[in-house]
Amino acid sequence: MTPPDRPVTASDRHIETRTSLVVCALIGVAVMAAVDEIVFHQILHWHHFYDRSTTAVGLLSDGLLHTAELLLLVAGFFLYADLRRRHALAPAHARAGFFLGLGTFQLFDGIVDHKLLRLHQIRYGVDVTPYDWAWNISAVILLLTGAVLALRAVRASGAGPLP
Repeated sequence: MTPPDRPVTASDRHIETRTSLVVCALIGVAVMAAVDEIVFHQILHWHHFYDRSTTAVGLLSDGLLHTAELLLLVAGFFLYADLRRRHALAPAHARAGFFLGLGTFQLFDGIVDHKLLRLHQIRYGVDVTPYDWAWNISAVILLLTGAVLALRAVRASGAGPLP
């Protein structure tokens, strides 16, 4: 820790690669939840988070999802700001984490929420197969993007694999 009257030098910095990745993954999850909730729940009216009850329960479930995503986003940005303040942010790892978070939410929603738990489908009244494929393929693309960025970040930092 440096005294307040002395500027931070390179030797004072401890870059936190794993924390940067995890914090930005949380932000990525929150952003993708927000995109899903805003676009598919509110704008397109394709589904609610929980569609196996009344419309009122569906709207309540959307509100709870929105609350969770907002809390996660705020917490993620506070943690991100702390990393920046301490000069501990690893930007390349943070970018990788963001894409991994986006893809993780998308794939979890597509497999667990849509198929295993059947909380809702992407859309009703149509053949959902092309929607499911598009949803899950986009998740895999986001995850692969995050994985490639993470590998590049690890190689560039020379730190070895992430713990």
